Amino acid sequence: MTQRKAVALVSGGLDSMLAVRLIQEQGIYVEGLNFFTGFCVEGHTQAVRTRHRAKPKRNNALWVAEQLGIRLHFVDVVEPYQEIVLNPKHGYGAHLNPCLDCKIFMVQQAFQWMKAHDFDFIITGEVVGQRPKSQRKDTLPVVARESGAEDLLLRPLSALHLPPTRPEREGWVDRSRLLGLSGRNRKPQIALAQQFGFEDFSQPAGGCCFLTDPNYSRKLQDLWDHRQDRRYTLEDLILLKIGRHLRPGPTFKVIIAREEGEGRFLQGYRKRYVSLRTLSHSGPEALLEGEVDEAALQTAARLVARYSKGRTAPQVIVEIETPQGDRREMPVVPFQPREIPSTWML
Repeated sequence: MTQRKAVALVSGGLDSMLAVRLIQEQGIYVEGLNFFTGFCVEGHTQAVRTRHRAKPKRNNALWVAEQLGIRLHFVDVVEPYQEIVLNPKHGYGAHLNPCLDCKIFMVQQAFQWMKAHDFDFIITGEVVGQRPKSQRKDTLPVVARESGAEDLLLRPLSALHLPPTRPEREGWVDRSRLLGLSGRNRKPQIALAQQFGFEDFSQPAGGCCFLTDPNYSRKLQDLWDHRQDRRYTLEDLILLKIGRHLRPGPTFKVIIAREEGEGRFLQGYRKRYVSLRTLSHSGPEALLEGEVDEAALQTAARLVARYSKGRTAPQVIVEIETPQGDRREMPVVPFQPREIPSTWML
């Protein structure tokens, strides 16, 4: 008999890991796809922030592929994914997360890859009822239909709650060896991981998308509002993760490092933005993004002084450097906490 081949969406989480192993147990050859959208830059914060240094750094999708013994393909979809973020047909979740459109997009991409590489069907780690937007029993058929995958999309963890797919009907996969998981309880998955001998796994609740985070979504919406353009670059997405973001006025924003690691990262943007740092006291690295005039520089300098060791000093000397390398020193009085409106904080 010809060995069947399945392509799996591998996020790096436990569910996709278990789904692949269930299919491998039936003698099916599996390769994985991991889509890079720009909103799940895994390990970036961990690598930048000093307080995360003790944690092991790894790409979870690669690590999962190694544990499963499968080949993993990374697919850059940053550009086409913008349309999903900007204009989701099925709307957003609680924040700026277009979860249902996102899943349709990824399965569609996997379906195209499957056909191009002569694979037979697609598997995902979706579980009925686990996600309020994209993994309901009424939305799972929407994903299959609108992605074009139709009944070549198999969800091994919840298959027994769903109509048989072609791989099951044709006998490529034994339906009786698939599962009927549902809901948000993680205990069955953890028990199955132990059964398979997986002692270490990441993201027990699944997902790493920044768009589900209220703070990140708020900063992204602010970016769009003040640029009057809802497009974005990968650099924008990275910077939104770093530091404190304060918007004292409609024409500029100040990004202030929260620790040494973030400060070193922001130094890499000195050729792109006006940068600020304290000279008279130890303090954070900061960037000024937007229109730069004397009032904006004064406000930014006072904010940087506020987050320095000189926050209670009568005066702090702040160095301001332009992208062209011109420098000047500005003595300022640090802002006091009561002088910083909560509306400035993003």
